[in-house]
Amino acid sequence: GWSLCPGIPIRARYEHQPFVSCLGGLYGCQWRRYQRAKAQPGECCCSRLECGSFALIIVTFFLTLVLLYFWSEAQNDYNDFDWFNFGNLGFWFPWSVVLLVAAAALFTYIALLLVLAVCLLSEGQRLYLHWSHKIGILVTLSFSISATAVLSDLWSKEWTTLLLSFQVTAPYLHVGGVSLMTLLSWPIALHFFRMNKRERQVVILSLYLAVLLTLYLVPLGMYSSCIKDEGTLGPAPILIGHRGAPMLAPENTQLSFERAVEAGGEGLETDVTISYDGIPFLMHDSTLRRTTNAHEMFPNRTDAPAAMFTWSELEILNAGSWFLQRDPFGTASSLGVQEKVQVQNQTIPTLKELLNLAAQHGRLVIFDLRRPPRGHPYRDTWISRTLEVIHNESSINSSQVLWLPADQRSLVQELDPDLQQTSGDHGTLAELQEEHIVRLNLHYSHMSQEQIRKYASVNISTNLYVISQPWLYSLAWCAGAHSVTTNALHILKKLQRPLFLMTPEDYSLMWSLTDNVSAFLIAAVFIFHWWRERGLPFWSGSRQVNENGPYSKFRTELSDVWSISSIGVRGEPHNSPAPPNLPTISEEPPV
Repeated sequence: GWSLCPGIPIRARYEHQPFVSCLGGLYGCQWRRYQRAKAQPGECCCSRLECGSFALIIVTFFLTLVLLYFWSEAQNDYNDFDWFNFGNLGFWFPWSVVLLVAAAALFTYIALLLVLAVCLLSEGQRLYLHWSHKIGILVTLSFSISATAVLSDLWSKEWTTLLLSFQVTAPYLHVGGVSLMTLLSWPIALHFFRMNKRERQVVILSLYLAVLLTLYLVPLGMYSSCIKDEGTLGPAPILIGHRGAPMLAPENTQLSFERAVEAGGEGLETDVTISYDGIPFLMHDSTLRRTTNAHEMFPNRTDAPAAMFTWSELEILNAGSWFLQRDPFGTASSLGVQEKVQVQNQTIPTLKELLNLAAQHGRLVIFDLRRPPRGHPYRDTWISRTLEVIHNESSINSSQVLWLPADQRSLVQELDPDLQQTSGDHGTLAELQEEHIVRLNLHYSHMSQEQIRKYASVNISTNLYVISQPWLYSLAWCAGAHSVTTNALHILKKLQRPLFLMTPEDYSLMWSLTDNVSAFLIAAVFIFHWWRERGLPFWSGSRQVNENGPYSKFRTELSDVWSISSIGVRGEPHNSPAPPNLPTISEEPPV
């Protein structure tokens, strides 16, 4: 034994607790053997500083969870995000994936700290968070707040994507949330029955029940177009290749459109610019910098408008090598040797080539048409020049063309009434009908089953762009969209039915079963702890499971306890009896 004060013998009792030692080591970097703490469960087990650290962990956990969920559901627009950064930084890097990995790693780190803290509190241990973890929490908190603020400013539409995602994930988030609250019932009940102050009992139980009841009732306010009665699901939306099949070949190239046709795309989407000498060609950006080798062929004109180049200058540019170098969708490695050679040799195609390809395979065509800049010879005749290619230079039927440009729509309708007039703007039914609109081309964030049905009632179909994630396509399918523009033709074409589709009866069963099982388990946990804390036997003839009052712990096996006998400093014998109610001291004082 060791004497803290001369003449006062004290017996120190230590216990082997590998689990608690591991928890304390990971949380506070104190790897020496832990002994039982004197703090009662339900009482304050840490200083004010450590209480603040624990609260900060909880806040950081929820903020990183929001960031992780927000960005993981934004995968549909990762390509746009990366190209946006390319335009601002001047070099390509998959920033979207880096941000996702960083958010996932930081969330995992904070979640682990939170689990460790809860486990330590459940064991009645004193919390001590190491300074390195405190710095880690502050870094994670700063990153989460900054990233969420920047993304909200630059990509605010992604919050709409997040809200849409709840229509397919909410039933499963409900199950996950209820399951988590059910697991938390164990430490909550343990502390509730061991608290000395009734005020604390009321507070902790009220907060727990409020969150639990909210989760139980959340499904009452949930709406999803994928919860449908049997037989009410419409046909799958037809697929329109966004700039062809940009995951399989360089965007807006002849190979890309051929791959889109092979993948089963029923429509081809592109962007048209008119060259300086009047040749409509396919190019999305206003410059040639991103998707060609213009920086090599015309180093002094890299940032010049694409429309200010002649066709003889444009046709010598390479429009495929960038795809292999940057691999924007992470699919270039799956290409064979011959496919890579094809990609490497792609050039800029003309509108005429695309229209002939669509005519040959009976595909629809929809395109944005850029007006040439000031000083361009075709600035005022760009519409008529494009119509000339459709009517006189290609073999396509006008009914295969979804005419999207809003400029001079009345004139276009008068010149060619067979074109399918398509609008990219919302409008009243009367306005749309007056302009002879037969199709709307809307961003997927405007997805609304009610609106789609309203337009369909007057024979106006709805196309949603750009949808590449299966869950988003499933939602568009359930909402009744007639077509979608996509980067992932080869993936979405394989879906035989919407993901997450269920009947109202199946959902009600899922909801009620989850809530009832949870309520039963939570009640059982509270009854168990109430019974145990009263020291009642669990079955006839069994011994009590606790000793010396409700605040004692379970008996520890003798093999798990070792003691150091008291040795008096004034010559007391080694085997002197220990006084009652011996205090327990730590092997090493906390740092």
